[in-house]
Amino acid sequence: MENFFDNKRILDLIWKRKFHFVVIGIIAIILSAIFSGPAFITPKYKSTARIYPTSNIAVFSEESRTEQLLEIVNSRDIKFRMFDAFELDKVYNIDKSLPQYYTYMFDIYNTNVSSSKTEFETVEIKVFDEDPLRASNMCDSIIQFANEKIGKLHALKQLELIKINEQHLKINKNKLDSIQPLFQDLREETNIVSYKQLPFITEGYMRSLAENNGNSADNKKIAEQLKQFEEKGMDVYQAEKLFYKYRNAVDSLKNMIDIETVEANKKITFSHVVEYPYPADKKSFPVRWIIVMLSTVSAVFVGLLAFLVLDYNKE
Repeated sequence: MENFFDNKRILDLIWKRKFHFVVIGIIAIILSAIFSGPAFITPKYKSTARIYPTSNIAVFSEESRTEQLLEIVNSRDIKFRMFDAFELDKVYNIDKSLPQYYTYMFDIYNTNVSSSKTEFETVEIKVFDEDPLRASNMCDSIIQFANEKIGKLHALKQLELIKINEQHLKINKNKLDSIQPLFQDLREETNIVSYKQLPFITEGYMRSLAENNGNSADNKKIAEQLKQFEEKGMDVYQAEKLFYKYRNAVDSLKNMIDIETVEANKKITFSHVVEYPYPADKKSFPVRWIIVMLSTVSAVFVGLLAFLVLDYNKE
């Protein structure tokens, strides 16, 4: 057994059986060429596309926009839509009534469809299919479905914000409606339009006193108004402060709801297509020369082992 794999022994055997090896090689080439043909292995065509995420994609975690786009492309929702859109159960010959229908579909789909992040931060989508046009259309559809899904997620987020802001708007409207009559009544009762009048009234009173020595009717009128400020000024100030606080909050919330409504309803693209797919004019699978080469090498190697065993047994 020590000399079984001796190099000289192997070389002598190859030279001795050279015609046998030639015959084995020729037979392996012929058979592998036949069995790797379209009659036995259905050829598949590859279609590829590359897309960049746009800045419209919201960042929800530490993942990059490219990684989040990749998650969407690989999501089950997209796969389910692809199953239905292209009737892949018929393409893959999987019966929908089978208990393991989705298991079989995902296995075959994941074998024929893949996506990955490239070194340049693009998402590359690859589709293999027996029909080159269908492969190209599937690439296009994955991009379209991914955009639509991101759009739905974007819209859901905006609708949630709208709902929250509408609740805040209702609360602030109620507060504004409750403070507005009180503020209006205080204005009519005191003739104080705004607490901001006080510095100007005081300045006017002081000037009037200096000019008229405190005897004019204007001085009395201004003094009465100052007395109103003294008695009711703080009430007016508090009511005015709350009135403008709630009115500004209502205006701001209305503006935010308008913006969020536009965001929820707008139709935009969430990816830039860097490389568009197209129907391939040459099959990508199987690569017959590789099959023929590997089959031939394997057949010759097995033949060598067989001849070594026979030769060793004879000895």
